[in-house]
Amino acid sequence: MNIKKSILFIVLILVIDQWSKIYIKTHFVLGESVEVFSWFKILFIENEGAAWGAKLSDILPISDEIGKLVLTIFRLFAIFGIGYWLFDVIRKKASNTLIWAVSLIFAGALGNILDSVFYGIIFNDSYNEVATLFSNEPYGKLFYGKVVDMLYFPMVDTTWPNWVPGFGGKNFRFFEPVFNIADTAISTGVGILLVFNKKAFGKDLDKKDPDNEDYSTLNE
Repeated sequence: MNIKKSILFIVLILVIDQWSKIYIKTHFVLGESVEVFSWFKILFIENEGAAWGAKLSDILPISDEIGKLVLTIFRLFAIFGIGYWLFDVIRKKASNTLIWAVSLIFAGALGNILDSVFYGIIFNDSYNEVATLFSNEPYGKLFYGKVVDMLYFPMVDTTWPNWVPGFGGKNFRFFEPVFNIADTAISTGVGILLVFNKKAFGKDLDKKDPDNEDYSTLNE
């Protein structure tokens, strides 16, 4: 897999991710949902923090505003790190499995960072109203955007039996988190690295590729 194919793949994911988010922002009120199937809903929420809605201010003695800025800056540094990793594995002609996985992770991370950096200055609030793209009254500032989530899979929504210690009578829902296309790309990329670890990071070189620099070096 070469750099052109990787870029096209990343752009495709970004287009789908951003289109879905912009569509939701400009057609749904915050909290609005549409049932597609009994186990799948489109539910519009916004995430101001990291994964699962966690905030730095929840664990550090800092304000929500500072925590949000620190998180966004951290994401920017992470993007550059993942981007370099992707460039490096392509340059070294690593396995296609590894390149696909890193491309997915990079595309997903970039998709969410676009929300965090720009959405605060191009959208107005979604509370009790449908947001407008390029609004004259944006809800935030640069670096203070909220990540748009909409994919919700409550595949199991039931109540624990009364006889279950500690949980009896309480609601149980699986799968609880609401996420987006970018999150899916990141999770898929990480999943590939975990499940196909040996194939992704295997040290065996492709001897059928005479252009592989590492292989040529070994045979000098």
